[in-house]
Amino acid sequence: MPHSDQRSPKEFTALSPVFFHILLSLAAGERHGYAIKREIAARTEGKLKLGPGVLYGSIHKMLELGWIEEAEGRPDPHLDDERRRYYRITRRGRQAARAEAERLRELVRLAAATFGAPEHA
Repeated sequence: MPHSDQRSPKEFTALSPVFFHILLSLAAGERHGYAIKREIAARTEGKLKLGPGVLYGSIHKMLELGWIEEAEGRPDPHLDDERRRYYRITRRGRQAARAEAERLRELVRLAAATFGAPEHA
């Protein structure tokens, strides 16, 4: 599916936390929507819980941007619900995630230079 936005991933300002977490989840392998949701909730210790509207709205937008794509292969139908759609990260999605990780590293560096290293309890 062609995407309308031809900008380089580095040209985007900040990614939303939801987009970034979805890309992180898919960087580890193909997943269906509910598995993405569970993995994000587990990784953030419940701090980020995605409702279906936010999750699938974000997936739809990321498909349009060409950052993720629907996977063609399916697990054994006896082990999975045939209605599930599986997604995987694209090369473009990896570029966007790397650019965001670099942006966040720079932001943390600036914050540390401004406020000092965080105190550990």
